[in-house]
Amino acid sequence: MSEGERRPPGTGTQVSHRVSELPLQVREELTRRLRRNRGAFDKGDVEVVESPLLKRAVGASALGNCMEWFDFGVYSYLAATIGKVFFPGASPGAQVISSFATFAAAFVVRPLGGLVFGPLGDRLGRQKVLATTMIMMAIGTFAIGVIPTYATIGIAAPVLLLLARMVQGFSTGGEYGGATTFVAEYSPDRRRGFLSSWLDFGTFVGYALGSALVTGLNLWLTDAQMLSWGWRIPFLVAGPLGVIGLYMRLKLEESPAFQQQLDEHEKSLAQESAGSEFKDIIQRHWKALLICMGLVLLYNVTNYMVTGYLPTYQTETLKRSSSSADVLVLIGMIWIVILITFLGCLSDRIGRRPLYGYSAAAMIVLAIPSFLLIKAQGTWPPVLGVLILSTLLACFAAPSAATLPALFPTAVRYAAMGIGFNFAVAAFGGTTPLVTAALVDATGDDLMPAYYLMLAGVIGLVTVRFLPETAQVPLSGSRPMVGSREERRELITTSKELYALAEDQTGTGHG
Repeated sequence: MSEGERRPPGTGTQVSHRVSELPLQVREELTRRLRRNRGAFDKGDVEVVESPLLKRAVGASALGNCMEWFDFGVYSYLAATIGKVFFPGASPGAQVISSFATFAAAFVVRPLGGLVFGPLGDRLGRQKVLATTMIMMAIGTFAIGVIPTYATIGIAAPVLLLLARMVQGFSTGGEYGGATTFVAEYSPDRRRGFLSSWLDFGTFVGYALGSALVTGLNLWLTDAQMLSWGWRIPFLVAGPLGVIGLYMRLKLEESPAFQQQLDEHEKSLAQESAGSEFKDIIQRHWKALLICMGLVLLYNVTNYMVTGYLPTYQTETLKRSSSSADVLVLIGMIWIVILITFLGCLSDRIGRRPLYGYSAAAMIVLAIPSFLLIKAQGTWPPVLGVLILSTLLACFAAPSAATLPALFPTAVRYAAMGIGFNFAVAAFGGTTPLVTAALVDATGDDLMPAYYLMLAGVIGLVTVRFLPETAQVPLSGSRPMVGSREERRELITTSKELYALAEDQTGTGHG
């Protein structure tokens, strides 16, 4: 027997070095498919994704997330200013809470957006729905920039702000689930973690751009100018961004997985009514839904704590200047942008479960020390505290866009993501700034944010216990995806060896 080959006990089939090095979850899934196929793969069984199409799909999807989080970054950094503009009669604390309540209102309608756009994405296609959500998001954000102030139209001003936020929330309900589904279905199996992490790269670039713009405006303009007209500028920028994003998304082709699904049962399922689809998702995929919601809670509580609440925590609770608070969080966002694609690549190598699990455990241990550092005097302790939280956030964000869509089959993936992701974000993510601000205000304990993060870490750790490993595994209901014809030839050769081994093991078992 040559070096690099071995003979499994009880079989007569040699296993090549290529097969023996396959991750266990990949080997099991490929063997299952080969048995169902009753033979090795041929060219028609393996999808090759052309590099230009892949780059365009990832880029256009990431741009949508960039635009969405540009708005969130702007709103989070301007929360105190928006409170003064739209709720001028309230106390400073009540102004912040009212502003975050309007922020959270968008998340109340997110599940509704997911319930509407999810089934449409499974029937009409991912690309059409993503183009629609892009333009709706741009309209909602631009509208905030032109709403008259409370001093001009009275109570109608906060009502219009609420309506604009709800338009944003409704469109976002179809945005992230659709974008993650689209990118995951375009990505070769071996690199899904790396390529999907570019989606959240766009998320944090958008947030960093929004926060950098607000930071610059706070430095260049006086407080009176910011209250008068300066706060409108970041929201008005969304209009041109939306037109660019819409153009890019209209140029996309539909994902390969959507164009040609493997299972005839799933094809028929895709033609069912939305009500039947939701019933099927709840009945057949309830465990995957719960796992999805647990991971989304872990990711988004951390996300909105750092991006949504931390700027206001520093200015209102720690009484720091808005410029120093803005710069501190901006440093964290830049650090995440640097880390996230490397962590996505790491998840392809070591698996999604270890990255989630170790990071959730670290959150439980490091949440309190991080906030103690943030509260400390001086320059470097707060920077270190923000960098620790940002590193943990990057560890949760990097594998999410690859992990969550892989929990569901192709025919119901968009709708299932719309349910699991948006309900979890609405209940736990978008409410994090509001709940945390209220807890700090009610208890006077400025470590409440740390306790909240620790609870999220415990829930995340329990969730990871039930998470199936999906790194490098073909998506359920989709063909194996590769990035080149050479990879396809390699996979076909591997499938022949795996099928021979499976047949040999079956024969041995019968013997």
